[in-house]
Amino acid sequence: MEKSLIDANESLSPEKRAAIERSIGEIRKKIAIAEQKSPYGQKADLLLATKTRTPEEINFAISLGVKHIGENRVQELLEKYDFIQKDGIRLHFIGALQTNKVKYIIDKVDLIHSVDRLSLAKEIDRQAKKHGKVMDVLCEVNIGNEASKSGVRAEEAEEFIRELAKFENLRLCGLMAIPPVLENISTQKQYFQKIMNLYIDISRKKIDNICMGVLSIGMSSDYEIAVESGSTLVRIGTAAFGARNY
Repeated sequence: MEKSLIDANESLSPEKRAAIERSIGEIRKKIAIAEQKSPYGQKADLLLATKTRTPEEINFAISLGVKHIGENRVQELLEKYDFIQKDGIRLHFIGALQTNKVKYIIDKVDLIHSVDRLSLAKEIDRQAKKHGKVMDVLCEVNIGNEASKSGVRAEEAEEFIRELAKFENLRLCGLMAIPPVLENISTQKQYFQKIMNLYIDISRKKIDNICMGVLSIGMSSDYEIAVESGSTLVRIGTAAFGARNY
């Protein structure tokens, strides 16, 4: 098959297009309401997490004005890359990233969310230098200290970030976290507040080569709470596209 951009309007059913448009419209409304409730006065961007989503679905979402697309897997990103619309779009890598896979995406993505160890940062810096670019990244924080999740511990984040600041071809732009999923909203808010406090604390320290402009927290199940708590970027998949098709 010859590689080319796929026209979603011709290959998605009217029902599917209507469902995606309706869902994204609802998400935008809820984000706007949450922004008004937030004491921080920030604007929150919508990033569509496109794991298992087809290029047709992705391109239709882009036609609705979505500007941020996030992929979780290197192989899936590479398979879709030539078929999705990229003009005016920021492409994010939001999943766990193996050091030996950095070279495959370094020239394709605008922001890597999951930097959690110096070996990965070193490889990103090395590959970025090869391409003559400075790679924007986020520090992933394991805010709940969960054994099942990656990320640096909150109490180790500042030291880690000061090490990241030493790389010439890597620029830290903020923090990313996936707080524990809890039924108790009050308890869940405490985790969001904890990552926000860390974000504010590091921002105030004015570390050289650090530009703290992004706090990436909030997904389909909790993005409203995240925005109220200060999120500037929410990563939403299921709420926009429906259940994933594996």
